[in-house]
Amino acid sequence: MSPPLVEFNKVTKRFGAGPVVLDRVSFRAAAGDFVSLIGPSGCGKSTALRLLAGLSPVSSGQLLIEGRTPADAAADLAFVFQEPTLLPWLNVAQNVEVPQRLRGVDAAVRAATRTRVLELVRLSEKAAAFPRQLSGGQKMRVSLARALALSPKLLLLDEPFGALDEMTREHLNEELLAIRQQAAWTAFFVTHSVAEAVFLSNRILVLAASPGRIHTEIPVPLPYPRTEDTRVSRDYLDLVADVSRVLRSVEKAAAPAARP
Repeated sequence: MSPPLVEFNKVTKRFGAGPVVLDRVSFRAAAGDFVSLIGPSGCGKSTALRLLAGLSPVSSGQLLIEGRTPADAAADLAFVFQEPTLLPWLNVAQNVEVPQRLRGVDAAVRAATRTRVLELVRLSEKAAAFPRQLSGGQKMRVSLARALALSPKLLLLDEPFGALDEMTREHLNEELLAIRQQAAWTAFFVTHSVAEAVFLSNRILVLAASPGRIHTEIPVPLPYPRTEDTRVSRDYLDLVADVSRVLRSVEKAAAPAARP
């Protein structure tokens, strides 16, 4: 058996003297996994991604990426945030190149990579456009292209489509999986949408809150590629219902007791 790409070993996180945000989380992900994290607000989903990205240290336990700390594995990671965070004074092509510029990548390599990833996200014709000229979905595609330009082994996505309308969101879900077929990265994806988690993932972690911890892991055995037809299949709909029931039970347990 090959070693895991990502390993959480009794990882605990708290900020200063505050409450425990994540409590002794243990989990392994293999190369090629698409792992979605869902759970009530405050359960530590985004915190888990920030620990993986090396943006915050663990308080105790061990977190490894290919046997390395997140800081040592930083060159193999890319992060797509909730907001596109594009620089308004740069056009699409220039925004995509920013992470590579910061790493000192040669101009010719940057240009070739930019062309490739803009083709992947189907925005080649928008290369000269500025963020103000783009729709919300197009901005998120640029953000995704910028992350893919780093050729990551591990892609971290923190509710990247949460602010988009349902039709755009579903379309981008399909595009994300189509891109993954070509690039073969491993993904950790935070979402509040059960339907999105089921559509994208091969594994779903349902987190409980106060403190944040893994309540249930749910495998998603639906075959890839996944398409519009997947969304109306009985297996998909049954899984959405099953995961929704688990999530409701977790949210109910986390809700404060009603006053008499």
